[in-house]
Amino acid sequence: MPAHLPKVRVAACNVAPVFLDTAKTVQKVISLITEAAANKADLVVFPETFIPAFPVWSALSSPLENHDLFCTLAEQAIFIDGPEIALIREACRRNNIFAFVGINERSHASIGCIWNASVLIGDDGSILNHHRKLVPTFYEKLTWSPGDGAGLHVSDTKRLGRIGGLICGENGNSLARYALMAQGEQLHVSLWPPLFPTRKPDDAGNFDLVAATRIRVAAHCFEGKCFGIICSSFMDQEMRDFLVARDPRSAEILDRVQLGASLFIDPMGNQIGDEVRGKEGIAYCDMDLSKCIEPKQFHDFVGGYQRFDIFKVEINRDRLEPVTWTSRKSGCSTPSYQEL
Repeated sequence: MPAHLPKVRVAACNVAPVFLDTAKTVQKVISLITEAAANKADLVVFPETFIPAFPVWSALSSPLENHDLFCTLAEQAIFIDGPEIALIREACRRNNIFAFVGINERSHASIGCIWNASVLIGDDGSILNHHRKLVPTFYEKLTWSPGDGAGLHVSDTKRLGRIGGLICGENGNSLARYALMAQGEQLHVSLWPPLFPTRKPDDAGNFDLVAATRIRVAAHCFEGKCFGIICSSFMDQEMRDFLVARDPRSAEILDRVQLGASLFIDPMGNQIGDEVRGKEGIAYCDMDLSKCIEPKQFHDFVGGYQRFDIFKVEINRDRLEPVTWTSRKSGCSTPSYQEL
């Protein structure tokens, strides 16, 4: 724990990707990194699977009609060690800013495996953490594979304090959240889609995306005594028209569904800073991480307000791979993807 907790300026990009176009979306990411840095942000955050799209089509029509979109998304998804991430890393280094980016990640082992992933990049261009969403939510299971615990990691930085993050619905997973709290998380990043319809607009009980995001992140911040960032994507006219052109019936949902918002939460669960909703823009917030200390007196769930003699939590942080190679021959090593 650093002796001095920093004051941090955070930028949350409530923006739309260039729908299903990775190259152009990456250029948009680089442009927004530059803009946030010019506005003196220490950290800039991009939404869930911003590169290159959130597959909302799975909520709008039958999977029998969406094979081409799955194939397109698989082709446009990126490798964590690929050239697109390299460009973003260089932009962070050049602009001296951290970035937290949601991506569709490709697998080296399978051309049809996609993960909903996030990557935290340091102000020197290094990759500090790489997380894959533990479990896709509802109709997301038609697109993404389950992740693993390797990314349940809090990065200890001098400039941002201890920063961690989760993707969308896993911000309601108490054990995943506890994994970050137990590492002394002070700044929590949460990534969200532009919309998440669960029923037709006139049906009762439809999903309130803004309330759901605020409730879950506020609960985490209150329990962990940390600051929270809610970063949602945006559905622009191009995305809407593309989906309606494929299936005119989807207009009823897309034109009436609630869109997400980007905002910030303090360690007592209160909303602070800017909020951007219903349009593209960057929300900013200044945070003093020393404010994480005082409320720990009341409830420190990973310290004096916990019973470690009663509860035991064990978390597997191995990166899961499709095969483990073994050999009885001495000197043999696991083959690389290139060797396979």
